[in-house]
Amino acid sequence: MLFHFDFANYATMVRLAWGEPAGAVRRYYLAVLLLAVPVVSTFHAICFFLDGLLFPGLWKTAIRTPVFVVGHARSGTTLIHRLLGQDTGRFSVFLLYELYFPSLLQKKAIRAVAALDRRYLGGALERRVQVWEARHYAAVRRVHQMGLTEAEEDDIVLYYSCASGFWITKLPYMGDLDFYHVDDWPERKRRRVMRFYRHCVRRQLYLNGGDRIHLSKNPLFAGRVRALIETFPDACIVVPMRNPNETIPSLLKLMQGSWKRLGWDRDRMQRSLRVLAEQSFHVYRHPLAVLAEHPGTRRSIIDYRDAVSDPAAVVEQLYRDLGFPMTEEYRQLLDALGQRERKHQSGHSYSLEEFGLQASEIHDRLTDVFDRFGWDRAPAGAPGGRATGQGGA
Repeated sequence: MLFHFDFANYATMVRLAWGEPAGAVRRYYLAVLLLAVPVVSTFHAICFFLDGLLFPGLWKTAIRTPVFVVGHARSGTTLIHRLLGQDTGRFSVFLLYELYFPSLLQKKAIRAVAALDRRYLGGALERRVQVWEARHYAAVRRVHQMGLTEAEEDDIVLYYSCASGFWITKLPYMGDLDFYHVDDWPERKRRRVMRFYRHCVRRQLYLNGGDRIHLSKNPLFAGRVRALIETFPDACIVVPMRNPNETIPSLLKLMQGSWKRLGWDRDRMQRSLRVLAEQSFHVYRHPLAVLAEHPGTRRSIIDYRDAVSDPAAVVEQLYRDLGFPMTEEYRQLLDALGQRERKHQSGHSYSLEEFGLQASEIHDRLTDVFDRFGWDRAPAGAPGGRATGQGGA
């Protein structure tokens, strides 16, 4: 399997960066796109090709009943993903550093260096990396625990293919770049990127143990549920659902902060935030609509309120929905984790008004979804439309 690179997206990204009026921003992103991306992507492509020669057993690794947690950002996708990820004997996940190095050869080399560091250097390299992490992810960690050895979103494995929505956290070109509506892409383009993603998943299973189940958390994948089922016919889909009056402004606030730190101008950010808000309505409808088209696909629909009030019970129900047996050891671990999660409060505050949104508009456009889940028209505990999130990544 050859490394996938989206030349059309890449050309669009270069064109947009070239036309950016802010000189410092333009120079920085042109350097990233014209220098860093070609060099790193070429390196990845060479290593990806070598995987097939160095690890012949890779092609015998089967991908069975992968679990995909999709849903709107800030709806509890991270909470569910990390609770399930504690069942280490069953699930395999991508860690953040493994997503940036998609080749099996690269992952094994990094693990070997880490082992040598612990054995001969007393973890000196590891400590330096931890210092860098603390500085680099300080702002993000206030709302989302992020680190190189934390489980993260699979979509990042497509970053140096220029096919990852993670680019939008750096380039607010919503409307000009589309990494979300994969189900609507031309068949050839859709199948190419999904086939590459499948090969990345196979490499991770080979690394972690071929008897495990791949576990993925990606809000962005809400726009490719049909493609996931097409690529992984025995896929299991998990959809956390939370009041959109809370999730939509929370996501917009998160993205706005990311763009501000990178120095983007207000008008550019506002245009992208409007597109992102519009996309949010699709996120709430599309996974449920696709699952209705595929009654044979195993699924679990989770109410966010239940996930934060009794996460252990929610995970037990999820296992029943998907037909997975649960060990007593994992059940006891869930009870302990559930007590911890109930105490967790996010410091992330947000309001609808600051983004020009009204609770009445959101309700009118998603009335049937509000009725199905019995959500309040205004965010819970949020007079005037202001809310404080509770572990809602």
